[in-house]
Amino acid sequence: MGTVRWNVSVSSIRQLDEIHGASRYPKFKQVLQPARAGSLINNMRRAFVLERLDIKDEIKDSDDAFLPATASMSAADYLVTGDKHAGLLRLRHTGRTRIITPSVFHSEVL
Repeated sequence: MGTVRWNVSVSSIRQLDEIHGASRYPKFKQVLQPARAGSLINNMRRAFVLERLDIKDEIKDSDDAFLPATASMSAADYLVTGDKHAGLLRLRHTGRTRIITPSVFHSEVL
């Protein structure tokens, strides 16, 4: 019998709060209209949401340290980010989780 793989979305309360705040930035509104951003956030609330995180990773932007913690605690295959300032992309991996850009995820995974 083969291995069963589940596609599960995992988020954290902190990530949902950050997305909600960022959705109000003019740059974000150019890409995703506020109503669509609200739908995105509401759909993410239906994901498996971690309430407590064990933050260990040291990255340049400590405000984003919850992202590797979320990925590690959920045993995620991928952490997808376009944020080059936080230093996440330079890590390349956190535990078993591969850290990649949205374009790499789109071309290699989807």
